[in-house]
Amino acid sequence: MTALPDAARLAGETTELLRALIRNACVNEGTVESGQEIRNARTIADYLDGAGLDLEVVEPQPGRASLVTRIEGGVAGAPSLGLVGHTDVVPVEPDGWTRDPFGGELVDGWVWGRGAIDMLGLTAAYAVVTRAVAASGVRLSGDLLLAAVADEEHGSVWGVDWLTTHRWDLVRADHVLTESGGVPVGAHRTLAVGEKGGAGRRLRVVGTPGHGSGPWGSRNAIVLAAEAVRRIAALRGPVVIGDLWRRYVDALDLPADVRAAALDPDRLDEVLPLLGAIAPVAHATTHTTVAPTVLHAGGKPNVIPGHAEITLDIRVLPGARPADVDALLAEAVGDLAPHVVVEGDRWGEPSLSPTDTELYRVIEKAVGDRAGGAPVLPTLGTGGTDGRFYRRRGVPAYGFGLLSPHWDAGTWRGLFHGNDERVDVASLELTTAALHDVVTGFLS
Repeated sequence: MTALPDAARLAGETTELLRALIRNACVNEGTVESGQEIRNARTIADYLDGAGLDLEVVEPQPGRASLVTRIEGGVAGAPSLGLVGHTDVVPVEPDGWTRDPFGGELVDGWVWGRGAIDMLGLTAAYAVVTRAVAASGVRLSGDLLLAAVADEEHGSVWGVDWLTTHRWDLVRADHVLTESGGVPVGAHRTLAVGEKGGAGRRLRVVGTPGHGSGPWGSRNAIVLAAEAVRRIAALRGPVVIGDLWRRYVDALDLPADVRAAALDPDRLDEVLPLLGAIAPVAHATTHTTVAPTVLHAGGKPNVIPGHAEITLDIRVLPGARPADVDALLAEAVGDLAPHVVVEGDRWGEPSLSPTDTELYRVIEKAVGDRAGGAPVLPTLGTGGTDGRFYRRRGVPAYGFGLLSPHWDAGTWRGLFHGNDERVDVASLELTTAALHDVVTGFLS
């Protein structure tokens, strides 16, 4: 492992690069023309200029650009490491923000703005450490790949999905770091070793149109859709107590009776209100979740609508099958089935990485060294990241990061995709330092 060169300077560079990336406002609204990650690709390219790196910008659609560079290792056959960070962000509701969501303001040691947590801060750290390694002149044993990629916030169609399908030669790696790690849980720090799969569906609701002046006895598609949504919201579904959830519970300081209930599939749902801010994590880590996210119905004030559509965000646990999703929705719809048709067959396989790898051991040491001996807690990501495309190719991928003690799981989750998203400079410094330790420790 090589010494960290001027830690304060590198942390400052991570902070300033993050602020610039936030200001570029690469907002991904799910349309082909949105995102325009070319702005962040250019900003990162400008930052890397002069480090002797060969940069390639890949642009499968106009403006949907990813920047890739590789530092070649000096030992044939040595394992390579990829740092994969996305450069797009989700939209904002400006009225809910205290500060300009795209101002990148630095106030009292905190950087404010959309993407500060998800995941421009970590992408900035990836670029800073890559530049530091290149500038050091030290030849690592294996390749170090930096991929600052587009479109993660809408399925990675023009980002890692496209790159691993069409340009595997450019983005191949034997091991990968991406997002969603380093959150304090008790004395531990999280490391995402896998994630749930996606099985989104749409409900097409069919009623009977009519005049708004005579609602009694009508089959209003909005009313039918509301009942379908109510049933889905009340759906319990099977509870799965897996090893990662057991380890998470072990890391918490819970009363004995609450702990026992949290590990009992017949009692977990009852004890969720007692888990406070981590209740959403507990629920999502142990259930297939079904969330209605978009509703379309009606178009004229005096017309009872005959059709409605409900979009469902469905996340499945490792071991689940498509038939399990079909059965769960059939249970929820019940006797509404004559009026509600389930459409779609999307299936994104859940993914898990092993924890008995050399990279995992290096991460454990780096996190322990930088976070006062904190042990690593392997967790299951409940959302989607670019890591899944590597795991499906047999490549171990871990969600990295290192947040300061200012954080806990509830605070982190509350700001993730939320209003007033921000990150403290102390976390950026810890992340940059620990990342440098991992890169040089694994590739030396």
